[in-house]
Amino acid sequence: MNIHRPPERPLEGLSARAIPPLAALRAFEAVGRLGGIRKAAASLELDHSVVSRHLRQLEDWVGAALFQRHRGQVHLTDVGARYHGRISAALAEISLATAEIRNPQDQKKVLVWCVPGFATQWVLDRLAIFERTRPDYSVELRPTDVKANLLAYEADVDIRFYLDEWPPDPGGRGLQYVELVRPPIMIVASPHLAAQLEGITAAELVDAPLLHEEHDQQWRAWLSLNNVTNLPEKLNGPLLWHAHLAIAAARSSRGLALASTYLVDEDLKSGSLVELKIPDARQVVIGAYAYVTRADRWSADGVLQFRRFLQSEVNRFSSGPNG
Repeated sequence: MNIHRPPERPLEGLSARAIPPLAALRAFEAVGRLGGIRKAAASLELDHSVVSRHLRQLEDWVGAALFQRHRGQVHLTDVGARYHGRISAALAEISLATAEIRNPQDQKKVLVWCVPGFATQWVLDRLAIFERTRPDYSVELRPTDVKANLLAYEADVDIRFYLDEWPPDPGGRGLQYVELVRPPIMIVASPHLAAQLEGITAAELVDAPLLHEEHDQQWRAWLSLNNVTNLPEKLNGPLLWHAHLAIAAARSSRGLALASTYLVDEDLKSGSLVELKIPDARQVVIGAYAYVTRADRWSADGVLQFRRFLQSEVNRFSSGPNG
C-alpha cells in the first residue's frame, strides 16, 4: 500500500492565525462574485445579516477595507479586488480538488454554452466524433447568444466569436481563454443575387443589401479593412440577430452575409450559397472564436479533453479543401 506522507517541511506560516475563518472567506468570495450581500446570502443559504457580519470580521482580521459601502451597495476596493482574485481561485481549487475525489465521474461531464451559429453549423456535427472516440466523457451543448457567467458556475465552457476590438474580457479574476480559430471572413450570397452583383466594388457594397446579426460592426470592420471610408452612421440592411438567420436570409436572396467556412461549408458544397468575389478586396480576418473557462477549470479532465479535441478538429478542418 502506498502511503502519502506530508512533506517533511510543511508550508511556513500556516499557523492558527495565518488563515481567516473559512465562513468569512466564503462570504467574501460570494459577495465579490455576485455583487451584493443579499445575492450572496441567498447563494450561501444564510441570512444577509450573517453575511454582513462575516465581511466585517474578515476586514478586522486582515486590517484593511475590502469593500466600499454606499447607500446599501457594496463594491470591492482595489485591495479587495486583488484579494478576491486570489481567495476565489484558492476556494475554487479546494472545491475542484474535493470534487475530483468525491465525484471523479463529474470531471468527465462538460456543460458548454456556445454562440448558436458555430454550435449548430460546426460544433454539433463533431460531438458524435468526440463521444465515439471518448466514450467515458459527455458534453452538453447549449446554443445561446447569452454569454455564460462562468464565475457563477452557469457552465464549464463558453465559446463565441469576438471581434478584434472586443476580445474576451476575463475581468482579471478567475477566467482563462484560448483562441480556437481566426477564420477568414467571406461575403456569401445566393447564386441569383451573386450573379446580379457580379463586379461590384468594395466601396459600392455600402449601397448593397447587407445582412447583419445583432449589430453592423462586422460589416464596418470588413469595409474599413478594405479601405472603405466615410461610412454612413447606419449601414443598409436588417438586423437578423443570429448568424444562422443571416445565412438563411442570404440563401433566400434577401442580401449579402458575412461568414466563414465554419458556418457555410455545407452551403458552399451544395451550391445554395456562393462566395461573392470583390475585385479590389483582400482577405479579411476580423476576430476569433474563443474557448473560455474558469481558470481553476482550465485543466479539469473533461474541459481539457474537449478543448484539445476542438483544437484538433479545427486543424483538420482548416487543412481541408475549403479551409
